[in-house]
Amino acid sequence: MRKFCTVHTHSVLCDGKDTLAEMARAAFEAGAVSFGASGHSRTEVPWDQGCTLPEDLTDYRAELLRLREEYAGKMDVLLGIEQDSLSPQPVPEWADYWIGSVHNLRRPGGFASVDFSPEKLEEDCRTHFAGDFLAMAEAYFGDVAAMAARKPTILGHIDLITKFNEDGGFLDETVPRYRAAALGALHAADPEATLLEVNTGAMSRGYRSIPYPAVFLLEEWRRMGGRIILTADAHSAGTVAYGYHRAAELARAAGFDRSALLIFGGTVEYPLE
Repeated sequence: MRKFCTVHTHSVLCDGKDTLAEMARAAFEAGAVSFGASGHSRTEVPWDQGCTLPEDLTDYRAELLRLREEYAGKMDVLLGIEQDSLSPQPVPEWADYWIGSVHNLRRPGGFASVDFSPEKLEEDCRTHFAGDFLAMAEAYFGDVAAMAARKPTILGHIDLITKFNEDGGFLDETVPRYRAAALGALHAADPEATLLEVNTGAMSRGYRSIPYPAVFLLEEWRRMGGRIILTADAHSAGTVAYGYHRAAELARAAGFDRSALLIFGGTVEYPLE
């Protein structure tokens, strides 16, 4: 039987639609060997307000510990966080794992979003980068490189800048300038310390038909000796393992035959199925 975990998940405590208990139950019913909550860490970005965990994480941690007891012996429940590059608070010391991600860029006089909406992406590129999407991508990947250098457990959706670009309307992802920036961010990651996620979240929300990241990044990560993990970036109970078959196909196309699972005590690997 296929073994999988779902450790990139969001609940009503940040920008998800369902409670932690509902997300955990969905993961268990889907057959996950482990469920991890990875609520968004707090930032000062205006449009993030109401969409991140509160500064006080006491209730978040307590509910996850309660769920750990509830599913003891049936499914591992892991305490995680999606640490934003612009978060002023550190990764909590009690976290079993953390996902390092970039969603917004700090610019003189404000912030620029890469994943709020296509309209905001265009507006912020015009305001902060004079309409040069390649310059925006370079700034984004510079921040991803800095996050990767922090050695997160999982490097989150490394090419999130392409969320609204499936038709190529914002960026030509084949040009050397773009690929150099993306590969530079990847090369900042330590394949011994960090997992690269194959993330289906934009698929479940209707923005993409394929997972992150691009195949050329996955192929380079394999050459670097890196390991991957399949994630759903789930914002609702019905998507805790969304599109994992497609994620596995993409990983195999890049030359991978195994993926990692996060469980109590660390990481194990299983064949891609």
